[in-house]
Order: sequence, then C-alpha cells, then structure tokens
Amino acid sequence: MAALMKNVFKFIDIGANLTDPVFRGVYRGKRHHEDDFLDMLKRAKDVGMEKIMVTAGCLKDAKEAVELVQQHDNLYTTIGCHPTRCGDFEKSGEPDGYMNKLLDIAVQNKHKVVAVGEFGLDYDRLQFCPKETQLKYFEKQFEMVEQLQLPLFLHSRAAALDFSAIIKRHRDKIKGGVVHSFTGTKEEAAEILDQGLYIGINGCSLKTQDNIDAMCSIPSDRIMIETDAPWCDIRNTHASSKFVQTQFPTKKKEKWEKGSMVKSRNEPATIIQVLEVLAAARKEDISDLSNIIFENTDKMFFGKET
Repeated sequence: MAALMKNVFKFIDIGANLTDPVFRGVYRGKRHHEDDFLDMLKRAKDVGMEKIMVTAGCLKDAKEAVELVQQHDNLYTTIGCHPTRCGDFEKSGEPDGYMNKLLDIAVQNKHKVVAVGEFGLDYDRLQFCPKETQLKYFEKQFEMVEQLQLPLFLHSRAAALDFSAIIKRHRDKIKGGVVHSFTGTKEEAAEILDQGLYIGINGCSLKTQDNIDAMCSIPSDRIMIETDAPWCDIRNTHASSKFVQTQFPTKKKEKWEKGSMVKSRNEPATIIQVLEVLAAARKEDISDLSNIIFENTDKMFFGKET
C-alpha cells in the first residue's frame, strides 16, 4: 500500500451509495464478513474526506439514507427518484402522494438533505423503466425542486438531447446542480456546462481514453468528484489506471480481514485515486486542483466559500 499522509487533501464525495448492504458485509442477501461500515468511514477520513453525500434514488432509499446520515455528522443525503425507479411513482397508486412523501422527508430533515436527486434520464436501462415514464417523472420532480430550492443531483445516460431540453425548460427553477457519473462526449460536456451545471467524475467516467479526453475538456472550476461506491472503482483494465498512485490492500469478500478493503467493492476512500487521475491527465498541480474541486462542491451544496 502506498503511504497515506492523513488529510493532505480535503474531499467531499458527492455520490456514495452507503445504504447498500455490502457495507454491512451482506452481498445478495448473504453475509460474507462482519459489518465494516465504521472502518470504511475511517479510511475515507484518513485520506481527507470531510463530507459524503449519500445517494437516495427512491422513497425507500430516502428513508434509509436519512436514518443513516442522522447518525454521522459528516454524512448528508439527496432526495429524489432515479430514472430507472420512476415506475415507483405509478406503482404507489398515488404519484402525487409519492412525491409528497419525498418532500416531507426533505422538509423534516433540512439540515441533512442537501440536493434533489438522484433524478434525470437513463436510456441505457429502459428495461427497468420505459422512456415515457422517465420523461414524465423527470419533469414532475421539478415541482419538488421549486419547493425545496435545493441544488440538483442529476443523472443522464444516453439521453443527452431530451435531458438538455428538460433542463432548459426548467432553467429558472435551478439553483445550481451537477450531472454525476459523467460518461459522455466533449460535446455533451459542453452542453451541460452551457446550462450552468457542474460535472461529476468518478471511475466510470475514466474508463477509456475518450472518457479522459472529455474530462480534460471540462474547466476545473466546473468539476466535482465522487466514487459512486460501491460501484465505479478504477480497474487495471481502465485507461485511467496508469495514473493511480495510491493503492489499498484488498481481500475477496470470502477471505476478508479487518483493515482491508473488499476487492471490487468501491468505497469513498478511493476518491483520492480519482483526484490523482484528474491531476495527472490534466497536467495540473494536484493540491491546487483538489482545493478548487472542494470549493466548487462546498459552495454549491453547503453554501460555503472556502
């Protein structure tokens, strides 16, 4: 493991799925190792993590996320419905009632809910929710945006034209936002920036050289970084892996030992690897870039100038 100097950098992970049972040692309903949630948070703190935004993508997620973040001073959450889960609005039997329940959670937990989302469009996974339903409830959630006056945590996958059209229609309601886990082209990045939005980069954003080139086209004062844990780790097969300097000891879940990460289970501490890739690929000073990204994020979601 490369030596880690504690708190050299300051990070905010804008997207981590920390309600996932894998952080409690449970995979597909089966326990493989003891709950290592607190160890995972400690590893994140050791690389300089100051805050983590826990992603909520439906009403059930939102309830679990709020319960979780209440227990930890540095955890916060989003409130909204992911495009692949938008069928939940209609399955509930009362779409307006479903959204009102999301709103109620946000209002009752103002100090912990920092964004509306994750919401948007995902045309890569229409098997989970048809296009028409996604479009309808992406649009509808802007009623929630207007009421809560929070920034947006957005999802756009293979849907750039429709996504942009809806953002433009509701531009007057938007108090800033980020399109997270960006995997698009330079042209799609430029369109997002033209809408006044920021772009979130994680391991999935950096798989290919084209991905890296698109990332390099984004001004540093419009970038945020994330892990999307437990997914989107940077793997040896990715074009970005050559830029990674910090490594962590890992064990397969079946052979897990305390103090080790779980192989292929991403976690917030690896945000340092995302920063290392960005700085090296962009040929920018890593400390300066880290400070800019932290300020971008802290100012938008926590209302602070750093």
